Amino acid sequence: MYKSFIRPVLFLFDPEKIHHFTFGLIKFLGKFPGVKGAWKRLYSYDSPTLEREYFGIKFKNPVGLAAGFDKDAKLIDEWACFGFGFVEIGTTTPKPQLGNDKPRLFRLPGDVAVINRMGFNNEGLPKTMARLEKRIPGIIIGGNIGKNKTTPNEEAASDYEKAFEGLFPHVDYFVVNVSSPNTPNLRALQEKEPLTRLLSGLQKLNGEKPARKPILLKIAPDLTEEQLLDIVEITKKVKLDGLIATNTTISREGLVTPKARINEIGAGGLSGKPLKERALEVLTFLRDRLGPGFPIISVGGIMTPQDAVERMAAGASLLQIYTGFIYEGPSFVKRLNRAIDQSLSR
Repeated sequence: MYKSFIRPVLFLFDPEKIHHFTFGLIKFLGKFPGVKGAWKRLYSYDSPTLEREYFGIKFKNPVGLAAGFDKDAKLIDEWACFGFGFVEIGTTTPKPQLGNDKPRLFRLPGDVAVINRMGFNNEGLPKTMARLEKRIPGIIIGGNIGKNKTTPNEEAASDYEKAFEGLFPHVDYFVVNVSSPNTPNLRALQEKEPLTRLLSGLQKLNGEKPARKPILLKIAPDLTEEQLLDIVEITKKVKLDGLIATNTTISREGLVTPKARINEIGAGGLSGKPLKERALEVLTFLRDRLGPGFPIISVGGIMTPQDAVERMAAGASLLQIYTGFIYEGPSFVKRLNRAIDQSLSR
């Protein structure tokens, strides 16, 4: 029903406007008695085989919602009804910011993809904290943190530390985002020296807490092999709890969408089906060098149940989806979990 009727209607409208409309509709419908229970029955898939534990956290299943979908933690309680094992909010910055100029979100139906240049648009740390204080416990929450656009890279650590301190009581793990292509010069923080300093500072802050929380790093798919080796070295040196591979790509190779349309859209990160092979390559590279036990969350180009099974077989500890959820609809999470469960039960 979603792909044959609902999606064609949604795709008639501006992507960003329909995103906010859908959020409002979900929030509205969820207030009616019995609706959330119905969503759980319809979209959840439970199996002991799917349960797993990484960096001290028990996950009901391995399928999570990637950062960027619910930037301001507006639907935390609702996502728990849609079958997700965990949800990552953000990217959250200390101060609210509008992000880049609109339009900044574009569908590429022919490629089953999306291009975005949102630019860390979010309502800021205080509002996100306030929402998380009111949430009903019931799903694992990751806090994806970043710096404000106006903060120079030399002072970026301060922004990350402010976001870390503010979200610490409210999230289960942290993700350091230095890999978005949509904030000027942000990816320069992925270089070896600045990244080591940034992560070391956060780990120091983490160690001063009564009980530390896991810190993960989200990396870009566009890194060279040498840069990936640097990431492996840094991961070991600063004792990261895990990696998320990967963010969106700046590559436009192999797209079927006419080049004129791509040029018209302009800059931004590409997600969806075209990212599948590169995300799998990066996962395999990292798994080979970090060993079988190190937690790696794989994201990017997971568009079918078979994609999910393939990632798990390649060594993914957990998965995240974003564009696949847009194209496949709310039943997608259940289909992924069922396929993973069946593959593990063979």
